[in-house]
Amino acid sequence: MEIDPRQFAAEWAAAWNAHDIEAVLRHFHDDATFSSPFAALVFPASEGRLIGKAAIRDYWAIGIARIPDLRFSVDTVFVGIDCLVIAYMNQKQARVCEVLKFAGALVIEGHGTYAEGVGNPTGARA
Repeated sequence: MEIDPRQFAAEWAAAWNAHDIEAVLRHFHDDATFSSPFAALVFPASEGRLIGKAAIRDYWAIGIARIPDLRFSVDTVFVGIDCLVIAYMNQKQARVCEVLKFAGALVIEGHGTYAEGVGNPTGARA
C-alpha cells in the first residue's frame, strides 16, 4: 500500500465533506468495485455491488443528492495488509466503517458497512 493512512483518511473525509465526488474518485482504480447496502436500495439490480469507477460515480452522485447534509467525522483508521478501515460518524451520528483494499496507491475494492439494526443509517431522503 503506497499511501499514508492518516493523510488518506483526512483527504477522503475532506472530499466527502465538500461533496466532491471527483476528489474521492481520484483515489480509485478505474476497475474498482464498491459494495454497500445503500447501493442495493439505489440500484436494486446491482444487489449492492458496483463495478467500475463510472458506476461508483453514478451511485455517489445519487447518494449526495439524497443526503444533502452529508458529513463525515473520522474516528479511527485501522491499517492492514493493503487495506484500510476508516471508522467514522456520519451526519446522522451513525457509526460507519469504510473498508478499502488497495492495489498500490489506488483503491481497487471498497465496502460501506453500517451497524446492524440502525434504521436508515445513511440518513438518505426518498
